[in-house]
Amino acid sequence: MSWLRKLYDWVLTLADSAYGTITLFIVSFTESSFLPIPADPLLIALGLGKTKRAFYYAFICTIASVMGGIFGYLIGYFLWWNPSPPDFSGIAMFFFNVVPGFTEDLFEKVRIQYEAYNFFVIFMAAFTPIPYKVFSISAGAFYVNLSTFIIASILGRGLRFYMVSALVWFFGPGVKRIMDKYFNWFIIILTIVFTLSYFLIGYIF
Repeated sequence: MSWLRKLYDWVLTLADSAYGTITLFIVSFTESSFLPIPADPLLIALGLGKTKRAFYYAFICTIASVMGGIFGYLIGYFLWWNPSPPDFSGIAMFFFNVVPGFTEDLFEKVRIQYEAYNFFVIFMAAFTPIPYKVFSISAGAFYVNLSTFIIASILGRGLRFYMVSALVWFFGPGVKRIMDKYFNWFIIILTIVFTLSYFLIGYIF
């Protein structure tokens, strides 16, 4: 855990530099489209490093995440199928083989949910620890209305990140003391939550 602690301390120093915002943008963007690295820990660390900018970081996180979601949507829309659907393309098979929990069976379950509750499904995926990238790509592959996808994503991602930043803004010093004291436990719990979300998603849907 020592290297994670050093990384956390380093991220706190980024709050006073342009690199913190850039890093947050990149992590938020990629997490929404193809990488399994959540932006929340970085958002918390940056907010603790500069509490007065907590809501600014939430804004950056939300914009970048929605843009990443649109990128994932475009992957699904243009690259997911071979010329004659429902045959999966090489890109689709790559995601099935690389992204934990993203299987053909799950993909079919998501399709059924989209047919009945597309806005609600996107919102819940954007707001909860459920892997948002699975739903951003699936939305494009199933040709969900792009406006519906963007609005649901903005609401879900925005609510999630602004809630995190609100906690940091209101309880910053207290949160930082807790983080400093129980950092290892925080990382373990956060890792378990996000890891389980990949494997439990199939049971939820």
